[in-house]
Amino acid sequence: MPGVPPTGETKTNEGSKLAMHGVGLAVPATRDAPMERMESALLRIAEYATGVTLVAVTCVLFCGVVARYGAGAPLTWSDDLASILFLWLGMLGAVVAYCRLQHMRMGTMVAGLSPRAQEIVAGLSLIAELFLFGALLLPSIHHAADEATILSGSLGQSGLWRSLAMPVGLGLMLIFALFRLLKVKSFRYFGIALAIALAIGGALVLSAPLLGAIGNLRLLIFFLLLGGGAILLGVPIAFAFCVSTLSYLALATHAPIGMVVSRVEAGMSHFILLAVPTFVFLGVLMEITGMAKALVGFLAMLVGHLRGGLHYVLIAAMYLVSGISGAKTADMAAVVPALFPEMKKRGEDEGELVALLSVTGIQTETIPPSLVLITVGSVTGVSIAALFAGGMLPALVLGLMLAAVVFWRHRRDPVRRPAARARGDLVRALAIASPALALPFLIRSAVVEGVATATEVSTIGIAYALLYGAFAATFLKVDVKWRLLWSAVVDSASLSGAILFVIGATTAMAWGLTQSGFSSQLARAMTDLPGGAVTFLLISILLFFVLGTVLEGIPAMVLFAPLMFPIARQIGIHPVHYAMVTIFSMGIGLFCPPFGIGYYIACGIARIDPAKGLKPILSYLVAIVLGTVLVALVPWFSIGFLPTPR
Repeated sequence: MPGVPPTGETKTNEGSKLAMHGVGLAVPATRDAPMERMESALLRIAEYATGVTLVAVTCVLFCGVVARYGAGAPLTWSDDLASILFLWLGMLGAVVAYCRLQHMRMGTMVAGLSPRAQEIVAGLSLIAELFLFGALLLPSIHHAADEATILSGSLGQSGLWRSLAMPVGLGLMLIFALFRLLKVKSFRYFGIALAIALAIGGALVLSAPLLGAIGNLRLLIFFLLLGGGAILLGVPIAFAFCVSTLSYLALATHAPIGMVVSRVEAGMSHFILLAVPTFVFLGVLMEITGMAKALVGFLAMLVGHLRGGLHYVLIAAMYLVSGISGAKTADMAAVVPALFPEMKKRGEDEGELVALLSVTGIQTETIPPSLVLITVGSVTGVSIAALFAGGMLPALVLGLMLAAVVFWRHRRDPVRRPAARARGDLVRALAIASPALALPFLIRSAVVEGVATATEVSTIGIAYALLYGAFAATFLKVDVKWRLLWSAVVDSASLSGAILFVIGATTAMAWGLTQSGFSSQLARAMTDLPGGAVTFLLISILLFFVLGTVLEGIPAMVLFAPLMFPIARQIGIHPVHYAMVTIFSMGIGLFCPPFGIGYYIACGIARIDPAKGLKPILSYLVAIVLGTVLVALVPWFSIGFLPTPR
C-alpha cells in the first residue's frame, strides 16, 4: 500500500517514514546541475509515456465493452492490444514508482536507527538494486529476442513488441539507480555497505557446494534470512523478493536465472490484473470530481447528530467508497479530508479517529472491487464474480461488530440536535451524492449481468465518473479539480506499476518455492493435521496474520494463496469462504500496530501521531478478530448468496 497522494501532489508526512528507500544516501542536487536536468528530463519522459499508456489501456478496454455489448460487434484485437500495452504500463509505472520512492517497503526498523546506520542501510539497498537490475537486464534482452518469433493471435504482431517492455523498464531503473549512486553523500558509509554486501555475497558463493546437502533448509537461507533481512532493512519488497529468488536459482539450483525474468513477466501480465490500474485511477477520480466528498457529506447530514454519529459515517463511508476504488490507500485518502476536520471540530480524540480508520481498512478488504480479491482470483483461478458476490456480507458482519463498539463507547455522549438547515438542503445533498451511491451497484451489476468482465468494468466506472464530474461542475457548481487530472493519471500509473511489479516478483518467488518441492511438503503437512477443516482455518488465520505484519496484502496473497487454496479445496473448504477468512486475517496483521505497515499509512494519511491510536485501537481489533472468527465458523456469510454454488 504505497501512499500515493490522490490529487497528484507529492506529500511528505508521517506515512513517508515507511519509504526508507534511499534515506541518507542522496543529497539534493542544484537545479542547474547537468546531471539533475538530465535525470529530471528522463523522469518526465517516463511519466508522460506511463500516463499515455494508462489512458490508451483504458480507452481500448472501454471501446471493447461498447463494441461488444452496445454494437454487438466485438473487437477481436482489443484484448491483444490491451495485453501489450499492459506490460508496458506495468514496467514504466514501476520505473516512475522507483524514482518517486513509491515501491512497497517496510522502513519502521530503519527509522529507529542512527543517521550513520541509515546511510549504511541505504547504501545496501542501492547496491541490491544495482545488482538486481544489472543481473536481470541481459536475460531480459534474451527473453525478448526469444519472444520475437511468437505472433499474437489477432494482431499478428511479433511478441517482441510486448516483451521489450522488460529490458526497457529494467534498463531505465538501472539508469536511475546509477544517478542515485552518483549523488551518494558519503562514500565512506557507502564503502562500508559495499564491504558488507560483498561479504554476504562471498559467503553465499563459498557455501554453494554445501547447500545441496541441507535440502530445503536452504530456503531459510535465501528466502527468510536474505529476503526477509533485506525487507527489514528497507529494501523494497519486490526487489528483495527478486534478489532472494535470483540468488537461490543461481547458487542452489541448476535453473537459468532468466526464469526470474519470465516469471516476473508472467506475474505482471495476467489479464485479470488489467483491473488494477483502471480501478486505482477510478479511486483517484472520486476525489477529483467530488464524488467521495458528496457521499460523506450526505451520510454526515443524515446521522451525524447521533451519539457517535460521525463514527458510523466513517464505517459506512469506507464501506461504500471501497466498492468504487478497490484500493485502501485511495479509500482513506478520499474519506479523511471530507470527514476528519468535522470530527476534530466536535472534539473527537485523534487517536480514536485513526484507530477506527485503520480497522475499517481491515473491514473493507473484501468489498468489491478490492484489488486483493482481484489478485486472489488471478493467482488461484477462483471466479472473480464469485469473490465479488461473496465479499459483501462478511464485510457487513465486521462493520456491525465495529458499530457495536462505537455504540458502547459513545452510549453516554450527549445527543446533538440536528444542525439547522434550509429547506431542500437534504434533497440537494442527496441529489449530489446519488450518483456516488449508485456507482458501486452499477459496477457490480455490470459484472453480474455480463455487460463487462471484472477486467473491463472499471472503465465503465471511469466514464461514469468523468460524466458526473462534467455534470457536477456545470449544473451543481461543484468544484471539480480538473487541473489535477493529468497528475492523477500519472500517480495512478505509478501506484499500479509498484503493485504489478511486486506481484511479478512474488510470482517468481512462488515459482522458486514450488520448484523446491516446498509446496508439496506444505500440502502434506497441512492435510495431516488433526481436526480437519476447523484446525486448518485456525492455522490459516494465524499464518496470514503473521504474513500481514511483515508483507503488504498483495504480495502475501500472491506468495501463499496458490499454495494454500488447493489444500483448502482438498479438505472441503469452499474457496470463496477461505478467501474471505484469509483476506481478513491478513488485513488484521497489516493494520495491527506496532508492526502492521497499514496502520502507519493510515496515520500518515490522517496526519496523526501513531502513538495516539495504540490504546483506542485495541477494542476495535478485538471486534475485528471476533468477526473474522465468526465468518470462519459460518461459511454462509461468504457463500450463502453465490448465484451458482460449486
